[in-house]
Amino acid sequence: MNPPRQITIYTDGSCKGNPGPGGWAAVLTGRKSPKCLSGGVPATTNNRMELMAAIEGLKALSRPSEVLIVSDSEYLVMGARDRLGNWKDRNFRNVKNTDLWLRLLEEMEPHLVSWHWTRAHAGDRFNEIADSLAKKQAAMQSRHLEAHA
Repeated sequence: MNPPRQITIYTDGSCKGNPGPGGWAAVLTGRKSPKCLSGGVPATTNNRMELMAAIEGLKALSRPSEVLIVSDSEYLVMGARDRLGNWKDRNFRNVKNTDLWLRLLEEMEPHLVSWHWTRAHAGDRFNEIADSLAKKQAAMQSRHLEAHA
């Protein structure tokens, strides 16, 4: 049996206003070449986009892997690393974005996931790419809303 592959997923979320048009992005490394994913939502919050980036990054994995998720969102990293077990034990009582935390738990299931917080705009190449992609998606959602107003 092959050892699990080691993947790093750099994630970021962006929102133009909070709430407002938002975007998320994930950059997967540990493959032959990095894979960039991104998407957006017309009306959302920054925290929801941070969660979506991690969810979609994990969803993109085709087999169980050892995954390091790197994010500049303390909400995401501290929530997933330090609080998620307690929230689950309390049936997510008084926890915002429960739908996405549950989806994150589901996507984490087949993997061994660890979390790392990084400072935003500190020169981490893949964090900067994720930031740029998330902002572009948020801007696209904003332009789409303006065009249909």
